[in-house]
Amino acid sequence: MPNAFDFTASPFDCLDATEQRLVRDSVDIAYFREGETLLAPGIEPLHLFVVIKGHVSQFDGHEFIASFGPRDCFDGRALVAGRASSRFVAAEEVLAYQLAKATVNDLIARNAGFGALLFSELSSKLGALSQRHSQREMQALAMSRVEEAFLRPAHIVEGGTSIVEVARVMQARHSSSVLVRDGERLGIFTNTGLQRAVVDGRPLADWPVRETATFSLVCIAPDAPLFDALALMIQHQVHRLVVAEGSRIVGLLEQLDLLSFLSNHSYLITVQIARAQDLDALRIEAGKITRFIALLYRGGTRVGQIGRLVQALNAKLFERAWQLIAPPELLADSCLFVMGSEGRGEQLLKTDQDNGLILRDGCGVDAAVVEEACSRFSAALRDFGYPDCPGGIMVSRPAWRHSASDFAAVVRHWLQQPDADGLMALAIFIDAHAVAGDAALLAGVHNQVDRLVASDDAWLARFAAAIDAFPDAGGSWWNRLLLGEHDTHALDLKKAGIFPIVHGVRSLALREHVQPTGTTARLDALVALGRLSQAFANDLADSLHFLMGLKLAAGLAELDAGHAVSGSISTGQMSSLERDLLKDALAVVKRFKVLLRHQFHLEMA
Repeated sequence: MPNAFDFTASPFDCLDATEQRLVRDSVDIAYFREGETLLAPGIEPLHLFVVIKGHVSQFDGHEFIASFGPRDCFDGRALVAGRASSRFVAAEEVLAYQLAKATVNDLIARNAGFGALLFSELSSKLGALSQRHSQREMQALAMSRVEEAFLRPAHIVEGGTSIVEVARVMQARHSSSVLVRDGERLGIFTNTGLQRAVVDGRPLADWPVRETATFSLVCIAPDAPLFDALALMIQHQVHRLVVAEGSRIVGLLEQLDLLSFLSNHSYLITVQIARAQDLDALRIEAGKITRFIALLYRGGTRVGQIGRLVQALNAKLFERAWQLIAPPELLADSCLFVMGSEGRGEQLLKTDQDNGLILRDGCGVDAAVVEEACSRFSAALRDFGYPDCPGGIMVSRPAWRHSASDFAAVVRHWLQQPDADGLMALAIFIDAHAVAGDAALLAGVHNQVDRLVASDDAWLARFAAAIDAFPDAGGSWWNRLLLGEHDTHALDLKKAGIFPIVHGVRSLALREHVQPTGTTARLDALVALGRLSQAFANDLADSLHFLMGLKLAAGLAELDAGHAVSGSISTGQMSSLERDLLKDALAVVKRFKVLLRHQFHLEMA
């Protein structure tokens, strides 16, 4: 019955005298040796732990998740769930209070404030969801693999088989689709194709299935995350994926089966976007995307996964808006693309518009028509909640809409006369991702960059030097964090850490002819080429996602308070764990800058 229990630490600081006595009567002190497990996955916790001395590390599998020091308590989530999902290990000798589960439950029943404080992290997650069932679905969405979902058998027919015979096979197998083998090609024939064939009126008994099958299959590996399957369905607007392991067909993942396993929020948004007949309907769906992001984040979904799904959703939103605005002849002879964080798949909350348009050479659409369509598109995005770009990097500005030849000339100018504005424009353009129209137009201009850049070491050095564009953004903060000093001034996360990582990786990728635009995909490619170690690439990806997560959490809090998203945080409002992780992330940024200065000889630039 320790009398020295610290009732000034949250959540115990809200207890009255009677409730404090209940704690004193029920608490014990336990000692744990370094390396000893306090709580293991699957175990029903009997106590709430409050650290007195030492530190406890939390692991998810072999991955380090968090550290708990003096006055920190854990694991409230396990007490609610009835079993632990993580492993808690003494990082050094640990003394900890053990407060019995029955007492914790009694305190929650007596004092609503105690419960709210104790489970603040959990309640904020659950508060974004209408039911706990939705939260479990989101956890399944983040953790599950394709092979864990129900996969339908893949029935294969030869390309010369008549549609009548194929229909009989589908009926006998109770299947809505079959795979079609035609020589070395493999395609798919679905109920939709059958309906079109019937409407066509040709004799089905004489019509080979190869003539109506689709041979552009969308495939996924069985060990891929279900999140990837969902993103692919959204990106390609298909209702099924072929699950393949190398050349072996494992089965088919149907949309309905995926949605029976996962929450269907994102796909419903996509369906409504595709069905939208006017911009007002699209505006409603655009508002749902932000709420969906909050739901995913507060449900524990990893930031990288959120970014990829947001990229797919926004691409469909922008594509449909362009379809509703642009005349058909402009749609056919142009490529609408997004850039910056949107192009990399790393935009989470809505930020400034960064987009452009490439017109096919010889496009016959009148310039006034193009200008009107582009102006309407920028206005529509503004109405959807995407503010104008302060730098004017938008299709509504003539500088960001050109014919393919003229755009290539602009890019060559950026490369050959690299002033500050040109380098910035090129950095943004390198991350471009096509969302509507003919993507080959964008690829052609991108090739100009790839051909002209890689052999020019001096130009690459000037380009990479932008990692030091914000020299004071992280330095003073780094010193304050190391010394344990915290104030209420805002730290710009983009300047302090996100931009140096993103632009440094972009510079290395440009030098090495790496094609992907996402930072993590670029890191994977650089590791495969032997330009970065796997361990350091992991550190960079983890640091980037941690900083993005801090920025997202702060942005959601600002939106909840009715404020504009600033992109900044105050270390004075961060937990000790978050400050420690921020120190680690900024340390990785510093190491990366040293590596970049060496590789690009920036000391001599």
